[in-house]
Parts: sequence; structure tokens; C-alpha cells
Amino acid sequence: MAGFELSAIIFAFSLTLLAGLSTAIGGVVSMFVRPHNTVGLSLGLGFSAGVMIYVSLVELLPEAMESFSLVHGDEWGYALATGAFFAGIAVAALVDLLIPGDVNPHEYRAASEFSATADMHADRARSLKRTGMFTALAVALHNFPEGFATFSVALLDPALGIPIAIAIAIHNIPEGVAVALPIYHGSGSRGKGFVGSLLSGLAQPLGAVVGFLLLAPFLGEGSLGLIFAMVAGIMVYISFDELFPAARLYGNSHTPIIGLLSGMLVMALSLVLFEFF
Repeated sequence: MAGFELSAIIFAFSLTLLAGLSTAIGGVVSMFVRPHNTVGLSLGLGFSAGVMIYVSLVELLPEAMESFSLVHGDEWGYALATGAFFAGIAVAALVDLLIPGDVNPHEYRAASEFSATADMHADRARSLKRTGMFTALAVALHNFPEGFATFSVALLDPALGIPIAIAIAIHNIPEGVAVALPIYHGSGSRGKGFVGSLLSGLAQPLGAVVGFLLLAPFLGEGSLGLIFAMVAGIMVYISFDELFPAARLYGNSHTPIIGLLSGMLVMALSLVLFEFF
């Protein structure tokens, strides 16, 4: 398949699948963990943002410039990579704009908004359940291009694929919470909340499969540059629009930047070590 070994495809798909299934972790967390102490979540979201921003600007975008340059020369290679990078940002922003704010998983809300009492009215229960279902669809829509991004990078550069998959997995956990909480409190069923979060995450491996089947016949230096640059743009948008604001919401004035810088440092050290080994 487009010159890729089956083992490489299986590895990339497995990473994407595991990253997508982490929404189910959020489904479990939402049922049993009270939302009062969220410092760890804030650090984790900041860490994910740091990893994704660093790898996008230091590795993926330069890789895109190099690939484009092999086909179009240095000047056009730089220009095309830059354009594709911002095209990736535009695609991610467009997906956000197409989803109503009240069900957008990137529009984080306090968990207390989903709390229920024993005498909650039936109409409120139905409203919560409906919100959860729409949120599940919104998360699935977001996870589709993220799945292709994770799969593409893991297939083309396994060393980068692993930290990116981990970062995506961390940021999928609160999305799973956003899906499961309203479904659980609206239906009274932990199982339905968990299943909703699980199914929304399966859009990630689906995005990997569909994207690969559509683009595999066209893979070359130019198309690789396009993929790398657009993936970099998508991940930078996710980091600044979703991860860092959520880290600030769930933490204090210091935890987001600590997580962000820690993610950058760990990613930088891993790339340095990779050069030696």
C-alpha cells in the first residue's frame, strides 16, 4: 500500500486507535471522580499543548519545507509549506465554527453544570441527554481529522508518532468527560455515558483509515509536505484554541504554563536523544 510495510501501517493504526479510545477513560473518570481537584488535569492539558506546539514548529513544519523544496525549490518550498500550515489552521477553525458552541467539546464548561439532583425534572433530564448526544457527535467530528493527523505522522515518522499519540490521548480524556457527564446525568445510566464517550473516540481510527485510503495513491514528496504542514497547523490550532484554554480553566495561574513548558522540554529532550540513538 503506497510502498508502506504492513507492520508500519498496523503500528500507526494501533497508536491512533489507542489515542481515540482514551475518550473512554474520560467516560470512566466522569462517573467516579469528583471534579474539585483538577490540578493534574490542568498540567496534563498544558503538557499536551507543549508537546504538540513544539513538534509542529520544530519538526513537522521544517519537514514539510524540505519535502516541498525537493519538488519546487527552496523559495517555493518555504512558501508552499507556510501556506499549507495556515490552511491546516483554517480547516481546524472551520470545523470549530460549524459546531454550535453549546455542544462544542472545545467550549469547556464546569462539571457542575451537568450536576443532577434526585428531583430533577424530566425535561431537564431529556435536555441533558440530548446535549450529551450532540456533544458525542461533535467530538466525533473533531476526532476524525485528528485521527488522520496522528496516523499520518506515526506512519511517516514513528519516532514522532508516539509522543503525538500520547498528547492526543491526554487531550481526549476531558472530551470523554464532556460526552459522558450529560448522558449519565440525563439518563441515569453510567453504561450509556461510557458507551457515548467510547463511540465518539472511535471516529479517530476511522479518520485514519478513510484519510489513508483517499491519499495513499497520491503520496509523494509534495503530498508528504502538504500532510506534514497541514497536520502541524491543525495541532497548533488545537493547542491554542482547546488545550491551553482548558488548562487555564481547570488549573490556576501557574499550572498551564508549567505543563506547557514541561511538554516542550520533554519533547525536545526526546528528539535530542533520538539523534544520538
